[in-house]
Formats: sequence, C-alpha cells, structure tokens
Amino acid sequence: MDKCVMTLPVLLLFLGLVVMSQSCLEPASAYRFTGAVCRLTYPAAVVLNEKTTKVIQAAFQHAKYPSISNEKSILFVGKVKYGLANVNVGHSVDFEIDSHIDLGINPKLYCGKGKVAADTSDCYLTFHKLDLLLQGDREPGWLKRLFTNFITFTVKLVIKSQICKEINNVANILADFIQERAEQFLSDGDISMDIGVTSAPVITSNYIESYHKGLAKYNNMTAVINESVFDPSQLTDDRMLYFWISDEVFNPLITAAHQDRCFVLNISGLELTELFKTNLSTPIPEFLSQFLSSEEPVLRVWSVSVPHLWTTPMGTYVRAVAAAELTSGAEDIPGLYFEMEMVVVVTASYAKKKLILIATTSQISIMKDSLSTDTLQMVEAHIEYLKEAVEKIGVPKVISKLEPSLTALLDKQGTNLFDLIEPQVVSQDGFVIIQTDFAFPHHLLVEFLRKTLE
Repeated sequence: MDKCVMTLPVLLLFLGLVVMSQSCLEPASAYRFTGAVCRLTYPAAVVLNEKTTKVIQAAFQHAKYPSISNEKSILFVGKVKYGLANVNVGHSVDFEIDSHIDLGINPKLYCGKGKVAADTSDCYLTFHKLDLLLQGDREPGWLKRLFTNFITFTVKLVIKSQICKEINNVANILADFIQERAEQFLSDGDISMDIGVTSAPVITSNYIESYHKGLAKYNNMTAVINESVFDPSQLTDDRMLYFWISDEVFNPLITAAHQDRCFVLNISGLELTELFKTNLSTPIPEFLSQFLSSEEPVLRVWSVSVPHLWTTPMGTYVRAVAAAELTSGAEDIPGLYFEMEMVVVVTASYAKKKLILIATTSQISIMKDSLSTDTLQMVEAHIEYLKEAVEKIGVPKVISKLEPSLTALLDKQGTNLFDLIEPQVVSQDGFVIIQTDFAFPHHLLVEFLRKTLE
C-alpha cells in the first residue's frame, strides 16, 4: 500500500505509550502526578508513516474474510448463483491490486475502564483498481471475467469491513507489544517502573503528547509522585521525539539502586596501584605508599546513605555520603576507613551509541567523626591529600565504571538498535529533557510482524 494518512501509523505506535492506568484525569489536573512525558512531533509522524505501512500490509494479509454468496442475472446466461469460501488474500482467491489504495482512519482516543484506548471505527478503504483472480487465472475467458466483474463490488465491501476491523486488532496487538518492550527497558533486576498514564493523551496539529506516572517499584514498594513541575510550555516541537523526566522519577530509582546495593565498587591489584600514579598537587603520604606496595591491596567504596539528586540548568547535582575502605593481605599494614560527603554536578550526553558522563566535584569533605582515634592520628595531616584524591582520582574512576555499565544496560534493553540522530540531554530546574531525531527501529517492526503473523 503506497498511500496511508499520517494519523494511523503514528497512532499504532503511540498506543504503545498509553498503557494501563488506575484513573485518568484532565491533563492540567494530572501534571503534578506526572513523572514522565513523551511528545511525538509531526516530523516523526512522517518517518513513521513511511515505515509502518508494513503494519497495515500485515493487517491486510492477516485478515480473515467471511464467505460470500449471492446470485446475479447475466445477459444471455440467466441467473447465476455464486459463493466464495475461505477468502484470503494470497491464497485460494488472489486479489491483485494495481495503482494506489487510499486507507484513512479518523482515530478517537478516550480514557475509560482504567486505560487509554483508541476507537478506529471511522475507517475508509478505497481501491482505485482491484482485479479478482480466480485460482490464479490471469487470463480468464470472457464468461469468467464477466462473472468476476459482478462480484468484485461485493468483495470490495467485505474487504473494507474486515480490514478496518483488523487495523483495530493490530493496533491493540502493537500497543501490548510496545508496552512490553517499554517495561523491559525501564527495568533492571528487582527494580521496575510503573509507566501507566495519568491522563488521556493530547493531540494537536504539531504533536501527540502522553503523560506517565514514572513510579519506581522495588521490594513490593511503589514510589509516589505528587509535586511534579511539568508544563507543556517546557517542550517545543522542533525535534522528532521528546522525553520529559522529573527529578521525582530519578530519586526513587536512586533509592532503589542504593537498597539493591548497586553503588559498590571494588578495586584491587595493578588497577589500584596504577590509579594512584595520578599526579596530584601534594606527594602521596607514606602510609598510603606502604599500603599500595603491600600484598593484595584492596579499595572498596560504597554509598552509606541514599544519594539525593536535583537538577538545574547547570546540570544534575548529586549529594552523597560514601565510605572508602582500604585493606591489605599483609597483617602489619593497618587498614584505613573513612567517610566523605560530596556534591557532584553531572552532565550527560549520548553519542556513537555510548553514554557519556561528565562530573565536576563542587563540594567535598572528609567526615572526621568516621575516623577511629588511631586512624585520625595517621591521616589528620593528610586530609587535603585525601580530598584531592577523591576529587581527581575517585570521582573520575567511578564515572569511568558507570559509563560502560549504564551503556551496557541500555544496550541490553535495545537502545543501541535505534538510530538516534543528535540526541541532547537538557537540564532544567527539577527536570531533564531528552530530545532527539531518529530513524525508525526496523528490527522492532520485523519482530512485531513475525510475532503477529505466527
């Protein structure tokens, strides 16, 4: 099919974003409960329209048509009774379609029974030309041709009815398919996300916009969002796709990750000794040199309490209290344990299918009350060295571990299979905007069609 209105393919994919919800409010009332927003703009609709025609073709071929029976009066022949059973495109009765087909859908989105759904009953299908070939006979005799001409009109009506029903069916299948992929994308281990909608989507001439809860779930606990700062004016329609994400989405995720012991880093052996070869403004203390040259030195770092995040136009600030513990296999080398409080400003970008994080330490302090009396005497004169080491060695090392780990997590969920074009992460007060252009993820279409036609 060469010609389809823009609204249908966009609707089919967009249905995947408007998933189960316990209640649906008017958009303005729902904003403060909204953790994430997705805006799909007109340029994206053009791309989707070009690619998802295959979904419509699948519906056309997958539709099951009822049997047709009638009788017609044929000049010089008399009344002829006819019947067509098991009418299927591409099987016992072949429909060869030349020129274009006009398929139009006037979808209506509504919110009810705990979900947002689509009504595609306002549907039309126009054949500019349709040839009905019986048993693949491409050169029928005049009587067979006369007969097929009589029943073609009836066949068109049946096909139109069934295709429009099948489009609605495919929309529901695709919605479930994309919802399943989205939930997988936002899950990792025991941490998952409720992406149900808070309001019915809004459709304008420039974009379609959906509003989602974005509630982290962990250990049978679900986060609560009731102070979101979303407003539609915060998004534009210059790019193809926008994701608006509240700080109230990130902080519960960080809490769950902390409770799941995700923020733990162990470094040992050559990797550890090489790390401390970084040039700092002051020489390395003697006690630390002895430790690094001892047998089996190990550095373990972890979050002591739940980190807190807040976003500004300067970037995303993270305040954390972390512990560092140095241990050695040598009994005569004392260990070292201390805690530190720091504030780090992080900016993120995504290029060449890799997540890039840039972190700047804005505040750091060694918490002396975490030091034992013996340790305090040993390191008190070297507090400034430890602070500089944390800033110039520790933070960059943590970031260097986070980047590939988070990229691998994104790849595991299939992000690397998308052709994202110049993605940008824009930080604002209380939220982050991810905006990008994209090429349609063909692999998802192939997988969907495979599952649909099985």
